[in-house]
Amino acid sequence: MSSLPATTDQFSVRVFGGPTAFFEYGGVRFLTDPTFDDSGDYGRPGGPTLTKTAPSTAAPADLGQIDVVLLSHDEHPDNLDISGRALLADVPLTLTTPGGGERLGESLGKKAKGLADWESIALSRPDGGTITVTGVPAIHGPGSREETEPITGQVVGFVLTGEGLPSVYVSGDNASLDAVREIADRFAPIDTAILFAGAPRFPILFDNQVIVLDSAQAGEAAQILGARRVVPVHYDSWAHFTEGRDDLVAAFTAAGLADRLDWGQRG
Repeated sequence: MSSLPATTDQFSVRVFGGPTAFFEYGGVRFLTDPTFDDSGDYGRPGGPTLTKTAPSTAAPADLGQIDVVLLSHDEHPDNLDISGRALLADVPLTLTTPGGGERLGESLGKKAKGLADWESIALSRPDGGTITVTGVPAIHGPGSREETEPITGQVVGFVLTGEGLPSVYVSGDNASLDAVREIADRFAPIDTAILFAGAPRFPILFDNQVIVLDSAQAGEAAQILGARRVVPVHYDSWAHFTEGRDDLVAAFTAAGLADRLDWGQRG
């Protein structure tokens, strides 16, 4: 593996469990899928119960100012929980799916914005430059969007770019390597890929097939993207995640990519 660009070396990621991570990029402070509730059972009527097995390693009050939340989807409590929803009220901008932008906009107004595939928004940097955030495809389950969205809902990923900055891909709850190939066609190589993994499964959904990348698929996604660094998230703290850190290490080692793994700063 070639050495990382200096800008990437200076770009740390804090991970808090589940899909929640924080990073400062171009002077702007980003948070992914905020989940800070305690351990316990969560769900909604008619949907599966999700069991959180470990609390977040930080509380919202520990984070300081958050400028932008990158929310892959708002409909599942393992991606946006009660504490996370409360946090959004204090965040200037939440980027999410088109449907989520409408739902959250009822309470957040213009502070919530949905991004369609390949739709971009320019964010001002403190140094006077800009960061471009582009919504990219994500499919929350096996098969096509037409097959999955009626069951698991819309999901969006994000690519961040800016002059003099490393490129960043935040996958969201994506299970489709075809979607990853589409993203790679436009943006590869990616400097930092924050990949949601964990191989979550439910017997009642899609014949128990994974609805987010498993560990081997995460390794394949890293290869497709030409990712220079991979920060895995969404592989711990919930009972429906069927593969964890050891599985990711084994898969990336088998693919010859172990040196690209970065587990972030805990808490």
